[in-house]
Amino acid sequence: MIGPIGALVSPLIGGALADQRVSANRLYIVSTMLAAVALASAFACLSMHWNPWWFFGILMIFAILAGPAWGLLAMMALTHLAHGERQFPLVRLGSTMGWVLAGYLTSYVLKTDTSAVAGYVAALAAVLAGLAAMGLPHTPPRGRAGSWGKALGIGAFGLLRERNQLVFFTVTLLFSIPLAGFYMLAPQQLLVLGGEHPTATMSVAQWSEMLAMLLVAGLMTRFRVKTLLLWALGLSVLRYGMSAYAGASGLLGWHIGGIALHGVCYTLYFITAQVFLDRRVAADLKGQAQGLLTLAASGLGPLLGALLCGWLRSWLIHPDGSGWVELWVTLGAMIACCFFILAVFYRGGKRGGTAQ
Repeated sequence: MIGPIGALVSPLIGGALADQRVSANRLYIVSTMLAAVALASAFACLSMHWNPWWFFGILMIFAILAGPAWGLLAMMALTHLAHGERQFPLVRLGSTMGWVLAGYLTSYVLKTDTSAVAGYVAALAAVLAGLAAMGLPHTPPRGRAGSWGKALGIGAFGLLRERNQLVFFTVTLLFSIPLAGFYMLAPQQLLVLGGEHPTATMSVAQWSEMLAMLLVAGLMTRFRVKTLLLWALGLSVLRYGMSAYAGASGLLGWHIGGIALHGVCYTLYFITAQVFLDRRVAADLKGQAQGLLTLAASGLGPLLGALLCGWLRSWLIHPDGSGWVELWVTLGAMIACCFFILAVFYRGGKRGGTAQ
């Protein structure tokens, strides 16, 4: 719950600062460097066997400082790219490659799946990211500093007055609740089914995500936003069904196949969502819009998902390793509800129109 709680506050504030007061590139550098210090400090407490609440508390500080990062990067990329729909997925590919590299370094090179060393390496990576960000193009704020409400990003909630935006953010929030179960529970099922390197195996999703990144640019120019989002939700139901079948049959390959399909689902939904938002909001709200997306997808949704999925796990999963079928079917049904809401209530415009 630490990461989602941090993402409840800082992404909107970071987006508001980038829209009104501070250049996005400088804000990213400062927040990332401070986050690196907090991350290293948290794992130092873990290494020294301090009271666990020291680790949790400092990790919360890290989560708050790191919360705006993804929204700021998306804002900067989409501001400076001439053809965001085609080029942004290729830029976003860098984070997927980093995720894959992190998994293999952790499991096979450093062998630190259960060691605090992984946290130190992550902090070093954050420092390198902050240094690399010094080469990012200057991205000044486009709005004017206003009231405290605007400074805190409250103005972003005005986007929800528009029907399609309200449906989109609602579905994103609800989709992120069962999605949290994938990150929490898929590695645990790998261990139950006999997987020996869960961290590296989970990176299979990022390999498929990289392939999807190369394809989604073309898909966004050919299909409507609603169509791509519905594909993502429909495939997510199938993905959870594959993991449920793995639980019923004991076949590890089906679960790994579901993990691989996750990368496609994630790309189709969230990359499409970031480009969609950038094209649908005013220039002085772009940072806050990305912050609101982060709040829903990385803050409130995962927070509720952590609570729900933790409860489902304690209720459905038994000491003998059974119960995975019921767990994944329950979460898949929740995503099916998201599919229904988007299909019925989202009213997109014609391709090429303003609503699109």
